Amino acid sequence: MSADQGWGAPGHAERYRRRVLAEQARLAAELADLPGRQQNVLTDLLDFNRATDFGRRHDFAAIRTLKDFRTAVPIQDYAAHAPWIERMAAGEPGVLTADAPVVYFTSSGSTGAHKKIPVTRRFMKTVFFPFYYAAWAPLIESFPELMDRPDAMLNLKHDPPAAPPVTADGHPHVGASQVDFGTAFGEPLAAEMGTAAPWAALRVAVAPDDHLERMYLRLRLAVHSDVRGLIGINPAVLAAVPYLLGLWWQRIVKEVRDGTLGGVPYGPGDPGLAARLEALADSSGQVRPGDVWPRIRALFGWTTGVASLYLPALRERFGSSVAALPAPVAASEGPVAVPLDTHPTAGTLIPSACVYEFADADDDLRPDTATLLPQDLEPDRDYHVVFSHVGGLYRYAVGDVVRVVDRVRGVPRLMYAGRSTRSDAAGERLREAQVVRALQEALAGAGVTARNVACRVTEPAGGPPRYQFAVAPETPWPADASARFTALLDTALGSRSAGYARALRDRRLGGAELRLLHPDSFQRDWHARVAEGNRPAQVKDRLFRQEEPQWRRLVAASDAPRGEGT
Repeated sequence: MSADQGWGAPGHAERYRRRVLAEQARLAAELADLPGRQQNVLTDLLDFNRATDFGRRHDFAAIRTLKDFRTAVPIQDYAAHAPWIERMAAGEPGVLTADAPVVYFTSSGSTGAHKKIPVTRRFMKTVFFPFYYAAWAPLIESFPELMDRPDAMLNLKHDPPAAPPVTADGHPHVGASQVDFGTAFGEPLAAEMGTAAPWAALRVAVAPDDHLERMYLRLRLAVHSDVRGLIGINPAVLAAVPYLLGLWWQRIVKEVRDGTLGGVPYGPGDPGLAARLEALADSSGQVRPGDVWPRIRALFGWTTGVASLYLPALRERFGSSVAALPAPVAASEGPVAVPLDTHPTAGTLIPSACVYEFADADDDLRPDTATLLPQDLEPDRDYHVVFSHVGGLYRYAVGDVVRVVDRVRGVPRLMYAGRSTRSDAAGERLREAQVVRALQEALAGAGVTARNVACRVTEPAGGPPRYQFAVAPETPWPADASARFTALLDTALGSRSAGYARALRDRRLGGAELRLLHPDSFQRDWHARVAEGNRPAQVKDRLFRQEEPQWRRLVAASDAPRGEGT
């Protein structure tokens, strides 16, 4: 920690506010010259990294234009970058970047293996920190009281490890939410709201992989505070909070009464607070976060993709006037767009962060796919994202699909639409974004709500394959709602995917099938995955669950007694 001493120190909140708003203003000013800023980013990454092994191999010294860059470097995913990254992680200098990595961000790949994303000082200064600070601007402008006290924000993203894993060259290999930016990069102001709360650094021993116990201890301590907002980024973490409060409520109340934390003496007991908390639970033992913290104003996390199906009802459990503000469109590998205002779903492309290219989401990305520039994008269209930046990722296909919402001063405003993964049993080539939008239409048309949804392709004996949808209802569905929902869903899917409509018509696909689950099924499944040692930030919503073990566990969670995830 610097002389600033962080949250709670005199003047810290004002210094933080000035830095956040300054970065917001700087990024907004850059929108006036999108092509110029993009050329500057390209020139910088080529000049800075021309002497690297990758730069020499692809003749960075001879490249001047984006056209040259596209010709010299193919579109590449993580697998194509991985051999270069592994050389860096083994300690070889000058492979992808001229700047040595300080840490490696981890990110779960589609196979479940953890990626290693090299993070350099140059990347953090020119790419990461500007968008990272600016991302908080809409939140603190709308709800300045979130900065009044260190414990006003319940930050469920922040989770620094006591002993981080390291790569072969000795650098930490951790999630971005696990890095102390003050120590690693000299940026003490980058510490987020809530990172100095009593629950941020637990004073009791917890096993490194016991993430559920850490989550319990944070909620246990937070019931003493007047929490005004929650940071989750990953919305599945926010969706788990009401379930976990109900699951652990009796234990929380007892520890408040006894003055213990995780069974260890912690301070004076508070029988009065315990009695007030005990009265909040309903007859089934459930408790609403909005009753525990009646002055919650905001939730901060992704608001699109699968989360768009359940966020309206989830917000009600936190409070009828609670706002959900979107986190940036970004991955561990780099940023894409950041909200510069209070738009509920989208952020504005960041001209000075990366060189951005896009391709129609209905096409498969290949190394030689022709790409579009930001100024070529059309509203209400979905695109693959490809970016390059000075941190050593070149024409990197991140695997995300974005949707163009509109433009701000000529610069596209983008929302995350889903992963680029396809489901294709009979030529339907369904993308996650198409299924989510079809589900929104079918749920609204049938007049029902869902707490979460997953789907898979089944192959019934004697019939064509069909999509089976597992839906956890937010409230009980009327008897005739299921048939209406599946009929509407087939129509909505067919309107978004000509392949799905043809496959239905030709009877290569059967009609959609519905399986209603227990309302808590997805939270029980989340609980089970975290209990296995997965960090909460990495346990995300998964729409396509074709793997049989994943599906069996979700269905089993529907039938399990309360509190059991398997």
